[in-house]
Amino acid sequence: MIQFQEVTKVYPNGVHALKKINLQISTGEFILIIGESGAGKSTLNKLITREEKLTGGELVVNGINVSTIKDKKIPQLRRSIGMVFQDFRLLSKMTVYENVAFAQETIGVPINLIRDNVYHSLKMVGLESKANDFPKELAGGEQQRVAIARAIVNHPKMIIADEPTGNLDSKNAWEIMKVFESINKLGTTVIMTTHNKEFIEHSNKRVILIGNGSILHDHQRKVRTS
Repeated sequence: MIQFQEVTKVYPNGVHALKKINLQISTGEFILIIGESGAGKSTLNKLITREEKLTGGELVVNGINVSTIKDKKIPQLRRSIGMVFQDFRLLSKMTVYENVAFAQETIGVPINLIRDNVYHSLKMVGLESKANDFPKELAGGEQQRVAIARAIVNHPKMIIADEPTGNLDSKNAWEIMKVFESINKLGTTVIMTTHNKEFIEHSNKRVILIGNGSILHDHQRKVRTS
């Protein structure tokens, strides 16, 4: 699925964001990536989506060598990845349905298929009844569910979620985590960056700790029992 081999990223200002990273993520895994601000988490994600170019090493994502990919092939890479952000990034003048449908329209899905795909995605996140609402009419947790529906409507091989619960309270954060878990159970790889200590302490996900551009720890959590 994803293979980092000695991957290094140095920004033009001289910052070494990643230093010879070696990492393998298999199809169907659920990964929590943690670390302080500036540790290199966002850079890792941006390399996977080819938003940034790596400086050295090799990176293969979904069978595509991102190290040598041509610009015309980047859209193909990105179509295999669904993105979810902390700030939702919904279009305020579009309804819930239109926000999700827009992701289909941009890749040319036939109109007769879009409706079924959109409602299927909304049903997965429990929001089919909110299809005609606008983002401002929804609570924060509901807005994030719409963002997730938009991310999965094109059936990506993986989801990259960048602090998806950072703006939510504990209850809504766990509800969003459950949505991601249900998506993961269907075979979609989930890579989530997070600062949520509850997720880290009370889930059995693989946790990767990044610090100062290096992988400091990589292990499978064991759920605490009491």
